Amino acid sequence: MENLRIFQKFAKKSGTPKIEQTNRAVIYTRVSTKEQAENNASLKTQKKHCELLAQKKGLVVVEYFGGTYESAKSDERKEFQKMLAYVRKKKDISYIIVYSYDRFSRTGANGAYISQELKNQGVITLSATQEVDASTSSGAFQQNIYYMFGQFDNEQRRDKIVDGMTEKLLKGHWINTVPFGYTNLNPGKGKTPNIVINEDGKLLKLAFQWKLQKNMTYREIAERLQRKGLTIRAKKLSDYFRNPFYCGVIVHNLLDEPVLGKHESLVSRKEFAKINDLLYQNGKKYSKDDENLPLKQFITAVSCGTKYTGYLVKRKNLYYYKNNRIGSKENRSAKIMHQKFEDVLRKIQIKDKKYMAPMKEIMKYTFAQEYEEQLKEYDIQKKRLDQIKSKLEVLEERFVFREITDEQYHKFEAKLKKELDTIEVHTSENSFNLSNLEKSIDLALELSCNLQELWSLGDLETKRSVQNMVFPDGILFDYKNDRYRTPRINSFFKLIDSLSNDFGSNKNGTRSNKKDVSRVVLEVGIEPTLPKEPDFESGASTNSATRA
Repeated sequence: MENLRIFQKFAKKSGTPKIEQTNRAVIYTRVSTKEQAENNASLKTQKKHCELLAQKKGLVVVEYFGGTYESAKSDERKEFQKMLAYVRKKKDISYIIVYSYDRFSRTGANGAYISQELKNQGVITLSATQEVDASTSSGAFQQNIYYMFGQFDNEQRRDKIVDGMTEKLLKGHWINTVPFGYTNLNPGKGKTPNIVINEDGKLLKLAFQWKLQKNMTYREIAERLQRKGLTIRAKKLSDYFRNPFYCGVIVHNLLDEPVLGKHESLVSRKEFAKINDLLYQNGKKYSKDDENLPLKQFITAVSCGTKYTGYLVKRKNLYYYKNNRIGSKENRSAKIMHQKFEDVLRKIQIKDKKYMAPMKEIMKYTFAQEYEEQLKEYDIQKKRLDQIKSKLEVLEERFVFREITDEQYHKFEAKLKKELDTIEVHTSENSFNLSNLEKSIDLALELSCNLQELWSLGDLETKRSVQNMVFPDGILFDYKNDRYRTPRINSFFKLIDSLSNDFGSNKNGTRSNKKDVSRVVLEVGIEPTLPKEPDFESGASTNSATRA
């Protein structure tokens, strides 16, 4: 018989050295929190099961790692890295034993990658409670699934935590460490915070007033606070003056927009805005007389997307707007810019008041049709609200007449009030009803008759209220062609403009039917946010209109 072994020398050698398996192993245990570590029951249980698996497989445990709390959200853990360094250095270690694969890692693909790298050097990761043969392809696949599930579980937990945190923020409750000057009288996980101004906060409140009334420098304010017993670095004051928390507003990366906080403010929102306007002026050395520059920071350059700011040429006593981009030569007379802006407003205001009545009916009809479901939902929520309030009254009456015990009263009161709070939050955020809709339409129509005049004759705050109400995203200026562009107009005013032009093209000022107008409305586009009602006396803008 022919001997084929003589051809063996022509076989290509493997580039991977053959690794000899040993019976030597290490054990890694961990818990996620300090409380679990102090309790120690979980760590003992993990160690016990790991040792039982080692006995079952005839493995010798040469070292223990972990035994404390380490989060597996990241693989940069002190004990975990110590264990990896040990098995990589000791070439005779063939196994890492863990209680479950989520004790090894909860980072999904990264955990699977670490296991594969260890496997390539001859180290197999074993689970005492999820026994798979990780040396085979199917076993390795199962092991990877466990790692991915650990990551998925982490992300689910994170989503639940984030949802809970967001819900608290939306209700006006701060969730992080309270800023300087405040104390939380009700600290603790899951508790509703009770944040109050402390003694340092009372002194910081004075600092806000000094900045507002006297425009004192940081150093001057810090020195004055020092004499009153409060030491604050001058540079730190800049952070405090720019933190909206101090004016009762919560901004957070979990929120899409700011919300009013439940805590007491050190300064009013109007004062906070004025202080920060002063800070901006001091930093940029632009004119303090904003009455003459209402469009500052409202105009955006078409050429580069940079905001326009303003300045005063003292020798001419003339105000100018300027593209704030370094090196830009886009300067334009404030007088001309204001005239052009008034022209824009004049074009979108109602041309003839005789069309207001039919326009109001058409707009009311169209919005009601468009948001029929929201209107129905609002009515349902209001009925539920009335029912719960009625139940609370009955409950209190029964408690007063001793028909129920204290325990029963407090139990059902808490339940009903929780349901009441949930509905009230929902209805306040979605208070879309016909009454508010009609008020919003009346306001929008009335304002649309006098937009240009209202802006032209108004003070600074009135001007800004009109600007932001009509052009919520600001306005663009095309310097090259010397004209404004309007990227987005508040849908109410855009709709009024379309209807006004449409009526104007019809000699008798009537429409054949409402369906035609509905088509016009849909072409214009209806956005969820209705116009804000400006408080022209205070300069504030309150949302008397509804949100769908």
